Amino acid sequence: MIDISWKPNKSFSIPLYKQIVNYIIEEISTGNFAIGTKLPPQRKLSEMFEVNRSTIVEALDELKSRGFIEGKTGGGTTIVNNTWSLLSSTSKLNWENYIDGSIHKPNLRTIQMVNKLEYEKDIIRLGTGEPGPELFPQDMMNKILDKCSNKIKSLGYLEAKGLLELRKVISQYLKAYNIEVSSSSILIVSGALQALQLISLSILPPGSKILMENPSYLKSLHIFQSLGMNLVGLRMDNKGIIPNEIIRNAGKKVNTILYTIPTFHNPTGAVMTEDRRIELLDTCKYCRIPIIEDDVYRELWIDEIPPAPLKARDQNGNVLYLGSISKSLAPGFRIGWVAGPEHVIERLSDIKMQTDYGSSSISQLMITEWIGSGLYTQHLEKLRIQLKFRRDKTLEILNESFRDIATWNIPKGGFYIWLKLKYNISLNKLFLAAAKEKILINPGNIYDFYNSQNLRISYSYAEISELSIGLKRLSDIIRTLVKQETTVKRF
Repeated sequence: MIDISWKPNKSFSIPLYKQIVNYIIEEISTGNFAIGTKLPPQRKLSEMFEVNRSTIVEALDELKSRGFIEGKTGGGTTIVNNTWSLLSSTSKLNWENYIDGSIHKPNLRTIQMVNKLEYEKDIIRLGTGEPGPELFPQDMMNKILDKCSNKIKSLGYLEAKGLLELRKVISQYLKAYNIEVSSSSILIVSGALQALQLISLSILPPGSKILMENPSYLKSLHIFQSLGMNLVGLRMDNKGIIPNEIIRNAGKKVNTILYTIPTFHNPTGAVMTEDRRIELLDTCKYCRIPIIEDDVYRELWIDEIPPAPLKARDQNGNVLYLGSISKSLAPGFRIGWVAGPEHVIERLSDIKMQTDYGSSSISQLMITEWIGSGLYTQHLEKLRIQLKFRRDKTLEILNESFRDIATWNIPKGGFYIWLKLKYNISLNKLFLAAAKEKILINPGNIYDFYNSQNLRISYSYAEISELSIGLKRLSDIIRTLVKQETTVKRF
């Protein structure tokens, strides 16, 4: 019987069974384990490698599938092949080991599928969180391009914080929301998502706590988790985050930061009330917790202007304010901004320069023109009218097709209706069944820390005709799944 003194390293990110597979193949390739050599029984191997028996079973299954070993009833497991064809395939660089050992975690499987299915032909996108092609202001864009074409003298790298003219324009623009920040306290980023990435890299150590609403868009990302930080979902009521939840979950021995979308929350569409905003600021000040305010949906109000941003009441520099034109104009510009204390912005800009040397120069030039010329404000006025029409039509369709199987909110702005099913069905089954019917949905369990029976319905992307077809078809799929689940339970 062969002697094994090697042990897999449990501190490695590479799965234990893969380490064992790689070790045995290496021993075969060097001739240490010859053809005909019998491997010890599974129980003995688990003792030798100091792992669970299930890990051994997984390793042996892979070795069998790749043709290196063979198991016979009563005869144990034997090495049966060391041919060059097999070994040459394994002697190549194994990229899987590198991928598995990387820092950044992969997207949730459902989100990976969403990202791929969005670009399939004839798919109806019921959950996409961006303005649809119909909402793009082509005529205004042509005017901007004409104006910018004469201003482009070069397209070199810009200073770390971004184009000064754009930062000045944004500084002036934010005054309409009672936010007073200088251009030196603003960083131009490639969308609010990059702002979150920079914050995670720049000011938070591993082990930090990230407090946020439950459910939350941030839950669908792995920005903070990949760096060893912990996401904590906080309960909400009809006013927003419950302040006592912040106090109860504040880390005493670890750094803690609050991430919130107080205005037209993603995915629920909720708006934090003015009194709750004041209470939240006071609570975070008491607990000495900084705040990331994600305000990318603010300009998309429909029924009434929402309460002022948290940043407008920030007297102590506790709030990092995130804005973007991805939701209000077009995500393809890849332009957003962070406003905060100047020394924090300096830190973020230094890390940004280490990652991409600055956001698109031509996009920054165009957004400067968009906002500075007043065309952006004109576009928003038209966009709100279109979003109101789309929201109301979507609510009509839901009333026709979902009234007996779901409940939902009536958003006052933003893109999303947070629909809750009345029946407890598998959202994974629903997602796959809908995808087969060319219907793409965003199931609520990608945003929720607990079990969710919700769907995020977006009225911003698909055309009204597609929304009607897609939602009615989705209603039929849900009803079919409910009948199937009911039938199974009877038996």
